[in-house]
Amino acid sequence: MILNEFDYPLPKELIAQEPAKRREESRLMVLHKNNAIEHLIFKDIIKFLNPGDVLVLNETKVSRAKLIGRKATGGKVELIVEEKLSDFLCKCRIRATKPKIGNLLVFNSVEAKIVDKKDDIFFVLFDRDVNNILEEKAMLPTPPYIKKPIKDYSRYQTVFAKKEGSLAAPTAALHFSKDLLEKIARKEVSIAKICLHISFGTFLKVRAEQIAERKLHSEYFEISKGAAEIINKRKGRLFAVGTTVVRALESAADKHGRIKAMKKRTELFIMPGYKFKSGIDALITNFHLPKSSLLMLVCAFAGKERIMRAYREAIEKKYRFFSFGDAMLIFR
Repeated sequence: MILNEFDYPLPKELIAQEPAKRREESRLMVLHKNNAIEHLIFKDIIKFLNPGDVLVLNETKVSRAKLIGRKATGGKVELIVEEKLSDFLCKCRIRATKPKIGNLLVFNSVEAKIVDKKDDIFFVLFDRDVNNILEEKAMLPTPPYIKKPIKDYSRYQTVFAKKEGSLAAPTAALHFSKDLLEKIARKEVSIAKICLHISFGTFLKVRAEQIAERKLHSEYFEISKGAAEIINKRKGRLFAVGTTVVRALESAADKHGRIKAMKKRTELFIMPGYKFKSGIDALITNFHLPKSSLLMLVCAFAGKERIMRAYREAIEKKYRFFSFGDAMLIFR
């Protein structure tokens, strides 16, 4: 498989820098089974949901994990805590000029030292409890392609966000308002909530060795007995809200397609050729970065030619792309 097959030219002005004024007022491209494409507004999604259908949401919450500071030598540092290994030691992503082992980092009254490095991950030792530092000083991490300051950080959380642990929002779910979810529930559509904590790897380009090994960055997920029961006993169709939900359901599905309750990490890499097990009928998702694992997952779900053709039409019709952008509803 050639990674360039998942590349496409995107005008910079189509990368959304802020959300729509109202969550459910984003545009919605509907990709029907017969390949027909319909152009609607996200709130119109309710007309595609029937009594007995199940909508699966990811209730992860974006953690405050970004620190802004400087190196002791003076250069600016942006640090994202990816994983806490102890009260003082963390795996981090660092954006700075040539960060290296031994560098001292300063975040106001907090000091930290780079003690090791593996690939793009830095191991950083803080001078006091990291949990307290993050609570007092950290900001929400935001995607590297969003250059404008975010005016309202609540718009980078879903309205049902509950369990902290993500370094990025489950963006397809950002389009759902409380009012829209209430209308969906009144239609006798069941809502199942699962959790997958999104890692920084979601923003990284896929590497050749990941394709060869069919393993992606690791992410923690959990599916409760109650959520599994709602999904397994459904009488209608299964709608997955976001690629994170697809990854979790496929990681938890047995050979008969039943979802098992579990708490674990997954390295599952869904790419074209993958055989889906969980019985997902439709996927609600945003438009994803070129050459990304998320785009490869969507192509696996609906067919590469079908998706790339839809992306070309989205660009032609000036849809907004990525985290704060518009959405797709894809029927399989």
